[in-house]
Amino acid sequence: MTWTTNLIFALGLSCLASTVGAVSCEDRVYEGNSYTICEVDAGVEELRLFYKESEEGSVLGQFFAVDDVLKLENKKLAFAANAGMYHDDRAPVGHYVENGVELMRVIPNAGPGNFGLLPNGVFCVRDGRADVFETKQFLRQKPECKHATQSGPMLVIDGELHPRFLRDSTSRYVRNGVATSADGKRAVFVISNNRVTFHELGSFVRDALKLPQALYFDGNVSRIYAPDINRNDKGFLLGPIIGVVEAAD
Repeated sequence: MTWTTNLIFALGLSCLASTVGAVSCEDRVYEGNSYTICEVDAGVEELRLFYKESEEGSVLGQFFAVDDVLKLENKKLAFAANAGMYHDDRAPVGHYVENGVELMRVIPNAGPGNFGLLPNGVFCVRDGRADVFETKQFLRQKPECKHATQSGPMLVIDGELHPRFLRDSTSRYVRNGVATSADGKRAVFVISNNRVTFHELGSFVRDALKLPQALYFDGNVSRIYAPDINRNDKGFLLGPIIGVVEAAD
C-alpha cells in the first residue's frame, strides 16, 4: 500500500472503533410485539448492581443518581435497567449481592406474586461472565457472585419456557428481563415496548434471540437507560439497578 492508502485505512479503523460501544442496543419486532434489546459482552464489560449510595446511605432509585455516584470514580453509565423486584421501601425482595457483599439471602420457596411463581432465578455476575441460574441450581452450585439479584419467574429454563406460562393469557404489561448464553459471555437485556404476556416475552427470548436461560425482572415499572439509542425512561423510583460502567469521557 502507498502511504496515502495506509493513512486512509488507519483512519477507517479509527472511525470504526469509535462506533463500537460498551453496549449494543436495537429494536426488534417479533410476532407483532416490539422489543428493545441491549447486548453486553460480559467477558469484557463491567456489569454492576446499584442499590444505595453507601451502606447507610439513601436508596439511589434513579439512573441519574447512579451516574452521580459513578462520577466520584471518574466513571459513567453506558446502560442501565431495573434489576429485580423490591418492597415498598425499595429493598430487594430476594437474594441480593453488591460488590461481593450479601444484603439479602436467597428465597427458595414458593410465595405470592410473580417472584414466588417457581421456578424463579438469580442473575449472577462473576469475573469474565454473567449467568442466569434457576434458584435451586444456584443453591446447588453456589457460584461466587460479585453481583447477584434474585427475581422471578424464570422466563426460559434450559431452552424451555416456564411451565406455568399460558399462550392465551390476558395479563399484559410492559415487561423486562435478562437472558444469558451458555458460555456466560452474552448478557442480553430485553424490554418490551408494548404490553406483552409472559408467554410472548419468553418466546421472544427463546425463539428469536435463541438464548437458553432468561429471568424476568419486573413489569409496569420496567425501564432502561440506553444513551446508545438516546433512550432514558422516566417513571417510578426503583430498587436494585443493573448497569454497565465505563470510563468517563
